[in-house]
Amino acid sequence: MFDEIEFNTIKRLPNYVFAQINDIKMKARREGHDIIDFSMGNPDGATPDQIVDKLIESAVKPKNYGYSASKGIYKLRLAISDWYKRKYNADIDPDTEAVATMGSKEGYVHLAQAITNSGDVAIVPGPAYPIHTHAFIIAGANVVKSPFCFNDNFELDEDRFFEDLERTFQTSLPKPKYVIVNFPHNPTTVTVTKEFYVRLVAMAKEKRFYIISDIAYADITFDGYKTPSIFEVEGAKDVAVESFTMSKSYNMAGWRVGFFVGNAKMIGALQKIKSWFDYGMFTPIQIAATIALNEGDEYVKEITAKYEKRRDVLVESFNNAGWEMIAPKSTMFVWAKLPEKVAHLGSMEFSKQLLTEANVAVSPGVGFGELGDDYVRIALIENEKRIRQAAKNIKKYLKKL
Repeated sequence: MFDEIEFNTIKRLPNYVFAQINDIKMKARREGHDIIDFSMGNPDGATPDQIVDKLIESAVKPKNYGYSASKGIYKLRLAISDWYKRKYNADIDPDTEAVATMGSKEGYVHLAQAITNSGDVAIVPGPAYPIHTHAFIIAGANVVKSPFCFNDNFELDEDRFFEDLERTFQTSLPKPKYVIVNFPHNPTTVTVTKEFYVRLVAMAKEKRFYIISDIAYADITFDGYKTPSIFEVEGAKDVAVESFTMSKSYNMAGWRVGFFVGNAKMIGALQKIKSWFDYGMFTPIQIAATIALNEGDEYVKEITAKYEKRRDVLVESFNNAGWEMIAPKSTMFVWAKLPEKVAHLGSMEFSKQLLTEANVAVSPGVGFGELGDDYVRIALIENEKRIRQAAKNIKKYLKKL
């Protein structure tokens, strides 16, 4: 009898593509193969000592053992506000315009549930980080995908973006209520200028939609590029929220600390729904995160320098191996087009062959949506020696084809 019960929300979610690659990877490792793993954006470095020391210091104090604040302790929200002021000269009210979340994914799922009515339309340019799309699908929204174009330097073709967005608004019924943007972009590494946000805020006010901006990789930039925030634009808080995660900038992926800031109505909705779902992160984690935001700028520079060096080694060695790719100027990824001789395979089959034939794991672009199927995402989570070995393995694989 119970077999007849349908779980409709789960039915709307596809199988997680990356799980297939992970299964092959784990099988190969059990068989004794040395897999060089670029498949997951999971930082391999240690969290800086000062942050860990603050966690330990806070964790031995009994007063920190109880329930915490679901929206984040005040000192953490104040640190978030100060971080925005220091980096972007943006004023964020720590009480009404900031909320701490358990990483980005939790924040997106709960935000979508808090602000979405059944049948609402959200625009998610693709390819996209999966939770940007599926947080709204879980919440009962309809998601419209639109491809975005970029040049050889992984800069967005902003005129084309707004032309496509305008066309989507003209053809969509009901009219879209949310537009999700993510720059520097995961997976493509594409960047934008401040002028992009000026135009997007103006369009949101004209067409009456909300913007949800993700700047998770804002700190990890190279070659003089600096990530803009939407809150550098006057009036952005009228129509937008923005998210950030401490996972990458501070090597705190497993800590699960992120935050959303901006429009008081949307932030209030997220604060309210979180008050029903959780009691916040363990207080010592929040205290340590406060130290990271307030005192961690030098750590961020060191971590970014490590990714930049790996980027340079990977792009050079993979190009020499016969796989042409371009160095991105942001994120901890390389978005690489499939080599011409294997383009017919598609990203999933190519990724499987790299694993079984070259002992190299990457993320198939199709895992970020069909618009990514000509590419794979390579995470800069292996050291330079391992990167060069991967290039040798790939060179042998490509020569055999």
